[in-house]
Amino acid sequence: MKFHNNIPISGWSFSNFNKDKISIFDRLLEIFKELLTYTSGDFDEAIDWLKELDKEYELTTDDYSIEDFINDLLKRGFISSEISTSSNKELLKITSKMEKALRKFALKKIFGQIKKSKQGNHKSKSSGSNDGDLSDFKSFEFGDPVDKIIFSESLKNMYTRTGSDELNLISDDIVVSNGNFKSQMSTVLMIDISHSMVLYGEDRITPAKKVAMALAELITTRYPKDTLDIIVFGNEAKVVELKDLPYLKVGPFHTNTVAGIQLAMDILKRKKNNNKQILMITDGKPSCLKFKDGSFYKNSVGLDPKIINKCYNMAKKARKLKIPITTFMIARDSYLQHFVREFSKTNGGKAFYTGLDNLGEMIFEDYNNNKKRKI
Repeated sequence: MKFHNNIPISGWSFSNFNKDKISIFDRLLEIFKELLTYTSGDFDEAIDWLKELDKEYELTTDDYSIEDFINDLLKRGFISSEISTSSNKELLKITSKMEKALRKFALKKIFGQIKKSKQGNHKSKSSGSNDGDLSDFKSFEFGDPVDKIIFSESLKNMYTRTGSDELNLISDDIVVSNGNFKSQMSTVLMIDISHSMVLYGEDRITPAKKVAMALAELITTRYPKDTLDIIVFGNEAKVVELKDLPYLKVGPFHTNTVAGIQLAMDILKRKKNNNKQILMITDGKPSCLKFKDGSFYKNSVGLDPKIINKCYNMAKKARKLKIPITTFMIARDSYLQHFVREFSKTNGGKAFYTGLDNLGEMIFEDYNNNKKRKI
């Protein structure tokens, strides 16, 4: 039996990850996924940005160009080609494989930072029997039984990291089965898509979009018994599907918080498990209501009592249904923070006043903490 980084191993060869082994394609793909997130899935715009970056930083070589990269994207199924009926020109669009890759990319960017901090591993304090669910796993830590290593998932992590069939397993790849009891959770994530999410020279919709993709990927792959529904709200609220997340954009909208919460509660009422919650990402004050006749009442000046009181009423209704609302407020205005504090007090929920850098970490930690207890 040999030991490497305090991990007992037998029959395996471990080595430190060598960044020099990353192919040009893999390096470009990482950059391209980031650009696709910022351009809301617009392939042509993302490629144009990639070409500009190539000119400045010499990302390609004489033997491998951007055109070679595009051809490889086509061969590997990340993009598809179709002929436009209007212009009779070839159009390149990202595929479901790329959409999945973007969600995994967001998960790695956000959840990977939390993993390093060792804060919260999404488990309950109550122990239970291991039901053999291989989706229920965690990162290997010193002291974990070696026979609990899930080699299929560990190897999958290795292949995802290296993009190669060569065996190059490192300690960060290894996961073990987690026999701790997990309470089921139904979550609705609300994302503000009002115009203020791109005002004042700050892009706030992209970080919110990344959080949604990462949270969706975490739940669907690691916690399949949990449910996640995602809604966006501007003048009105609507449900968006998993495949829609990379393409989310803001519009010329006001902020109809009431409509968002009402839709979220309608969704959660249909869920059978007891643990339910709403996570709301917003940067602006509620400024819009929709009446039964379809007309809108809008007021973006100050805090309109008619709109605010409706928000408080929705907070009370959610509390009666035992649905806490956690608000992640991307704003520093004292009067807005006061409103959110009163809103959270009325609901019995929580409020975080956060910048964009730690938005993902705060949402994941809140999700983890809520998983540890009955709501």
